[in-house]
Amino acid sequence: MGDRGYRKAGRRCRGKAHQARPVQKAVSDFKLTTTGIGTISELALLRDIGLTYNACAMTSEIAIDEGSGRSELRMLADLDGYVVLPGIAAGRPTDRVAEELGQVMLLSGGKLVQELTPKATSTPNTYSGLFGLDRFPFHTDLAHWLIPPRYLLLRCIRGYADVPTMILDGRAIASDVGADLMGRALVRPRRPRRGEVRMLRLRQSDGTDDIIRWDIEYLKPASHVGELVFSNFQNRVEEATPTAAVMVDDGDVLIIDNWRMLHARPAIAPNRRDRRLQRVYLRSLA
Repeated sequence: MGDRGYRKAGRRCRGKAHQARPVQKAVSDFKLTTTGIGTISELALLRDIGLTYNACAMTSEIAIDEGSGRSELRMLADLDGYVVLPGIAAGRPTDRVAEELGQVMLLSGGKLVQELTPKATSTPNTYSGLFGLDRFPFHTDLAHWLIPPRYLLLRCIRGYADVPTMILDGRAIASDVGADLMGRALVRPRRPRRGEVRMLRLRQSDGTDDIIRWDIEYLKPASHVGELVFSNFQNRVEEATPTAAVMVDDGDVLIIDNWRMLHARPAIAPNRRDRRLQRVYLRSLA
């Protein structure tokens, strides 16, 4: 089932209720006749009509929308703020998959792929050091940077359905708090970075998109408005209902828009301590 089949099924899906049967048949054909390979459009179709699937999106088949110039992957990320790609990295190294999906970022020390495993204790300047196996709070990664990474890619090595990555739409929360107030709210990193303490705003622009930064541990209010907005934002985070992004199989990949979405980790039970993810930061998507 190629892109043409997807577009046809999509038109049927938007039709009347009695036209749903051909869509089910088309999706069934996809599941039966492929060998676990589908385009991102097909994965989105399966997601939208609520079917369970376990397919691999071929990065070589990511199409570019001629009108917007954005790839299908970027459009999906823009739509929901995150994308789950089941099985896309199965049998393949994480660094190679990340390089195909976007422009990768090397952190200090030249490390591209980071290993994420639950730890009861760790260095005090990390979430594992602060929270151990307890729940991690909602945050955006590297919020204390002037320009944080745009996307983070999480690749599942060993996952569990009851230990998902929890996601909240930070841009929606910021809108509720007030975009102007968010832009005036000054915060500072908890610790100096490169010997310097730089004032930051909870909402800023890079010239094209808004950046929402949030980390209750590593950012501290630095003004009266900052204190009020910080408290208001945190209250709304605690009241919000998160989405669970589940990765279970080796090769499942989750991409999160780090300028928009907050993410968190549930507490780790004793029989889930072998959960293992790998993380890569991306400047942009392919």
